[in-house]
Amino acid sequence: VQLQASGGGLVQPGGSLRLSCAASGSIFSPNVMGWYRQAPGMQREQVATVSSYGITNYADSLKGRFTMSRDYTKNTVYLQMNSLKPEDTAIYYCNIRWGPQNQFGSWGQGTQVTVSS
Repeated sequence: VQLQASGGGLVQPGGSLRLSCAASGSIFSPNVMGWYRQAPGMQREQVATVSSYGITNYADSLKGRFTMSRDYTKNTVYLQMNSLKPEDTAIYYCNIRWGPQNQFGSWGQGTQVTVSS
């Protein structure tokens, strides 16, 4: 599976961005697609995930500002980020997992999001 993320950039505090991640290749179902982020000097953290069944989970700290959606016809997930804060600055990665225990996975290349005035 190959994942291609896009949509990052520079945005002012309070602004919005929409990230996209398209999956291609041999995509096994069911699966879970997710967004993760890694800020400089920090560990990678989960932002949100959505399963093949449409079940979405968010990091508690991001609920209400970030919305993840999935277009099953395009094998694409989106992350709508609103009311962005400087602490949201990070490289955002998309991920797909599959298998009985979701033990198989693939990462996209990441897209930089910078929130700064």
